Amino acid sequence: MRARYVIPAFAAVAALLLTGCVDNSTPSAGGSTEAATVAPDAAAVALLPADIKSSGTLRIGTDAAYPPNEFKDDAGAPIGWGIDLANAIAGKLGLEPKYQIADFDNIIPSITGGTVDIGESSFTDNLEREKQVDFVNYFNAGILWAAKAGSDVDPNNACGLTVAVQSNTVEDTDELPAKNAACAAAGKPAIDVLPYTSQDEATNAVVLGKADALSADSPVTLYAISKTEGKLEAAGESFDVAPYGIVVNKDSELTKAVQAALQSMVDDGSYAKILDAWGVTDGGLDTITINAAANG
Repeated sequence: MRARYVIPAFAAVAALLLTGCVDNSTPSAGGSTEAATVAPDAAAVALLPADIKSSGTLRIGTDAAYPPNEFKDDAGAPIGWGIDLANAIAGKLGLEPKYQIADFDNIIPSITGGTVDIGESSFTDNLEREKQVDFVNYFNAGILWAAKAGSDVDPNNACGLTVAVQSNTVEDTDELPAKNAACAAAGKPAIDVLPYTSQDEATNAVVLGKADALSADSPVTLYAISKTEGKLEAAGESFDVAPYGIVVNKDSELTKAVQAALQSMVDDGSYAKILDAWGVTDGGLDTITINAAANG
């Protein structure tokens, strides 16, 4: 659940990338790295704004550093189940996807500024963001912690622990500050939050013993666990489930077109096929909604 607004000041983490603790290679199985093959949906195409339809392309902003949702293959191209969904949305709209890989903080300004059409980067739909942009909701994700295998870390009793997160995710900006407020109210030591610029760095921090646990979106945590070859395990169960949304400029006609494209994918099974390929079917939806935070 990524909720970035402020560019982090943390940079002294590059050494972790040299440890080899996490296998960061492109997956050989468990998900397609190709655009989903879907036919255009006439109803969705009819809803497209004229300028986007005539351009023939759908400009998609993503921060490809959040595996397995959005990350890069060995050639630096964006892949992941979120990218597969975005490719299929473009296909349903009869458009060619064109990616702009950017810092997460810059994606919403790019959308409101008109240089990107949509954002697909595991954005959590929340009321504060809905003041700026609209969300086409496509998945429900919870928060899930991970810790070293055999540890007794409890997310509900975390005061005094050191917890790694990806900078400015919901875990960083909302979850852990709320937990720290509760620690302070109870007279207990604060959680030491270690923000990193990528999820791999946060995962390595736990593997290397620099942090007691990590907190991330449930599909991201499960993927991180799978890549550490038994070094990490889930700590507790998923909690605070919230919707992901494709970001579209406020009150744009494109919002309804993206909703129609995704609903067509749900109805014809292509949506479920993508989620199943990446092992994330538990968060799938039957009905594609708009601005679930306000309307749910």
